[in-house]
Amino acid sequence: MATSEEERRRDLVLLRRVRDRIDREHAQPLDVESLARGVHWSAGHLSREFRRAYGESPYSYLMTRRIERAMTLLRRGDLSVTEVCFAVGYGSLGTFSTRFTELVGMPPSTYRERAAAGDGAGIPPCVAQQVTRPVRNGEAPRVDPRLG
Repeated sequence: MATSEEERRRDLVLLRRVRDRIDREHAQPLDVESLARGVHWSAGHLSREFRRAYGESPYSYLMTRRIERAMTLLRRGDLSVTEVCFAVGYGSLGTFSTRFTELVGMPPSTYRERAAAGDGAGIPPCVAQQVTRPVRNGEAPRVDPRLG
């Protein structure tokens, strides 16, 4: 008979598989139901356990990963905002722009312009990713594009 500690370890292994799948396939159409089927859990159970382990829902984690990737692509500067939107898995430019603004504090076009103007020039990409990590739960302060 498995102890509760063994069960918890098995659950954490499955949760890491889900998180790794989101990290790998963030640009693909993913939903909580398909993620849950992949580990033979119900969507509700996956959502509860994922939130308990990582502090947010699988859907929120997916959206944040997409925005993180979008930030990287926008800093690169060789794609338009629309191209970035579709490259990271969004099907709607409006939804992408709204979510980006909620998490980053400015619209993607402003973020791209600032990156092109040299904000953060000389910062290694690995450091830039940590420093510019989007804020979850809409906590990013609004940035007036006329400032700064």
